[in-house]
Amino acid sequence: MKQYLVDAFTSKPFAGNPAAVCVLERWPSEESMKKLAMENNLSETAFLVKEEKGYHLRWFTPETEVALCGHATLASSFVILNFYEPDSAEVQFRTRSGILTVHRKGNLYEMDFPTYELQEIPVTDAMERAFGARPIQAVLGLDLVCVFASEDTVRNMKPDQALLTGLPGRIQNATAQGAETDCVSRSFCPKLGIAEDPVCGSAHCQIAAYWAGQLHKAEIAAYQASRRGGFLHCRMEENGRITISGEAALVAVAEIVAALDR
Repeated sequence: MKQYLVDAFTSKPFAGNPAAVCVLERWPSEESMKKLAMENNLSETAFLVKEEKGYHLRWFTPETEVALCGHATLASSFVILNFYEPDSAEVQFRTRSGILTVHRKGNLYEMDFPTYELQEIPVTDAMERAFGARPIQAVLGLDLVCVFASEDTVRNMKPDQALLTGLPGRIQNATAQGAETDCVSRSFCPKLGIAEDPVCGSAHCQIAAYWAGQLHKAEIAAYQASRRGGFLHCRMEENGRITISGEAALVAVAEIVAALDR
C-alpha cells in the first residue's frame, strides 16, 4: 500500500505538523496499525478505508489510538482530494468523534469539528512546576488549557514532561494572547507518547473557543509556536461547532512492503 507524508497547517514542506496517511482497501489488525504508527514515530498516522459514502478514518499515535486529530484529518483530506477524488471539493470521514466533513477552498482545507465544554479550574503549584511558569488561568475540556501572561513565556518554556503527566487532560496546552495573531500556543502530549505536537488541530477546538470568548470575536487567527510552527484559521459556528482551516504540503509518497496482519 502507499503511504503519504503530508505536512499540515503549512504551505511549505518541513514545517507545520507531519502526518502519515495510509489509504487501505480493508482494515488490517489494530496491532498492525499500532506497529506502523510506532515505526513512523510521527505524532499521528491516519488510516482510511473507503465506504459507500466517504471514508472511515482512524488515528494512531506511536502509543495509542485517539478519538480526534485535526492535523491528520487535514492531511487525509489533502491526500483524498488530490490523489483519489481530485474532482471533488469535499470529503466526509466517519470517525470516533462523529462525521467530520472537510471542504477544499482554494489552498485551504476547512474542517468541521466539535467543541468541548470548558470548565475553569484552579491554578495550582503543580501546573507552575510542570510548565516552569505560573498560569494566570486554567480551563479543562478534553485537554488542559493553561493561559499565561505573555507570548514570550509560551514560546520559551521548557516544561517538565514527567510533571506534565500528573496534570489533568489528554493534552497539556500553554497559550497566551499574541502580538501578530490572536493567540499563540504550544501543545504537550506526554500521555500520548509525544513530547510536543508541532501543530494540534484538536487542541484548538478548545484554545480557539477560549480566546473567542475572551476576545468577543467569532474568528480566531492562531499560531502554534513550536519549533516547526503552523497557522490555524478558526471560526466559531452558531451550531456550537468550530471550523478550523489550514494549508498542507506533500513531502513524500512511500510504498509499505511489510505485511500487515488482518
